[in-house]
Amino acid sequence: MSWTRPIIALAIGLGAGVGGSYWFVHSALKAPDLHTKVSVADRTVLYYRDPIGAPEWSATPKKTADGKDYMPVYEDEEPAAQAQSNNPSTSSSSRKILYYRNPMGLLDTSPVPKKDSMGMDYIPVYDGDDQGDGTTVRVSLDKIQRSGVRTETVQTRVIVHPVRGVGTAKTDETRQTVVAMRSEGYIEDLFVSRTGEYIEKGEPLFRVYSAQIQSAQTDLLSALRSQSASTAGANALEGARQRLRNLGVPEARIREIQEQGVNPRTIDWPAPASGHIVEKRIVNGQRVMPGEELYRIADHSHIWVVADVSEADMGAVGVGTRALVTFRAYPEQHFQGEVTLVYPELKSETRTGRVRLELPNPDERLKIDMYADVVFQGGRDKGPVPAVPDSAIIDSGTRQVVLIARGEGRFEPRVVKIGQRGEGYVEIINGVKAGEEIVTSATFLIDAESNLKAALRAFSEQDNGK
Repeated sequence: MSWTRPIIALAIGLGAGVGGSYWFVHSALKAPDLHTKVSVADRTVLYYRDPIGAPEWSATPKKTADGKDYMPVYEDEEPAAQAQSNNPSTSSSSRKILYYRNPMGLLDTSPVPKKDSMGMDYIPVYDGDDQGDGTTVRVSLDKIQRSGVRTETVQTRVIVHPVRGVGTAKTDETRQTVVAMRSEGYIEDLFVSRTGEYIEKGEPLFRVYSAQIQSAQTDLLSALRSQSASTAGANALEGARQRLRNLGVPEARIREIQEQGVNPRTIDWPAPASGHIVEKRIVNGQRVMPGEELYRIADHSHIWVVADVSEADMGAVGVGTRALVTFRAYPEQHFQGEVTLVYPELKSETRTGRVRLELPNPDERLKIDMYADVVFQGGRDKGPVPAVPDSAIIDSGTRQVVLIARGEGRFEPRVVKIGQRGEGYVEIINGVKAGEEIVTSATFLIDAESNLKAALRAFSEQDNGK
């Protein structure tokens, strides 16, 4: 039965010391539901509220415990309706309120307007607020503007993943030389008697007497005296020279014997390479045996830096990866290096791997065992890949999601697989492709809206199933 009796009376009363109040007295044969439009003086009543502002609502006229009438709320007085009326394309007259949801996001809905325990109004949910296909979520344009939603096109770029490590300067193993004799001998004098001294190639290290070298020199002189044009004579001469070479005698000494025709008793042993004496195992008067290490010479004009890298970052570092090295002794100076070797084992105690770089050291400012801070430019050699800003990723810990902007306030949550991170961007292995529009700011608000609507949809379906 429709409403057949008009409003009986409208009273306006003023109380002493109390602001003006309105009392509406209604009489009806049958109460309509929430969405029934009741025409009162050409105005539509949406619902009735408590006259003193208590969080009580009614879809039909009713009275309070003390006999006061509930006050009608007209369509043009409802804030949500007013907001919609400002936008003709989405006016409340053309949109149906499905239900009211909890303003704090709790899974609590109501078919009629109400307030929560804190006095906050429940939020109306209109038909058409989402697509209903379960893949997209619609957000009102004014909410998008208020939340500061920003979007960006997915582009391909080089993701540089800085990997930090701590390194130590080491001697280049390929630039070390051991000084040893190939015959037995006796040291008669030392010219380099201290470790750490620098020596140039060819400078004498010590003076030695060797009976084997003395005998080979005598054979060379004999071959020279009996030298003839015959093949046998030439072979004997060359054989005497080769014997001295086999004993390690330098070519300059062999030429000296041939040119001067003398047989010196001792020989000044020359340094085979330039560098610093890092080890010395010889003293004056010592008897030396063939193959015994007497000196170790290291060339420090080129050094290694061996850095420790976390196990989790080992995948971003490989042979050829460039790195920036800063020694703590020279914090203002940076050295460019390149990875030449990734060692095949990890340190079980620290779960770190070792990586070797090579650096030039022409002025020898860099000293062995100096500490260095190393930053590897991981991923630079990988090439351009699809990438999105860090802020576009919604990471739950078990999955990563981005929001695809579909236009007109529609957004599609999409699961993606991410790769390495660097310089504020994240590599996207799959899930999106270059050219798609993604949300880069206010992603949490849209994701919360999507999750809330999905939960409310499931909640409503569960209620309907009952």
